Amino acid sequence: VQLQASGGGLVQPGGSLRLSCVGPSYIFSISDMNWHRQAPGKQRELVATIVAGGSTVYADSVKDRFTISRDSAKNTVYLEMNSLKPEDSAVYYCNADARSRGVDKQWWGQGTLVTVSS
Repeated sequence: VQLQASGGGLVQPGGSLRLSCVGPSYIFSISDMNWHRQAPGKQRELVATIVAGGSTVYADSVKDRFTISRDSAKNTVYLEMNSLKPEDSAVYYCNADARSRGVDKQWWGQGTLVTVSS
């Protein structure tokens, strides 16, 4: 596994969590970084993207609640999740995608489980 995701857990509705994903510098230096999630019985969905220049894109369902950021010095991407809802419960996966740089490669982390429940 090239990417290591962590930070998931059980949180009450309205609470917050921060997910982290760390990997080798050679991956971070050439990749756009994404967080995806997959809930039981549902398709995996793209939650947030941050490109090398720092621009970000969010799914409508998490906009204004989630923040993606990257620390190039630490080869780490974060997903700050606030005002969590039960429907945010899922396994969250980080993903590095180098295809926009002309490199036909993607890497995936192992997933970290987020459960939002009272």
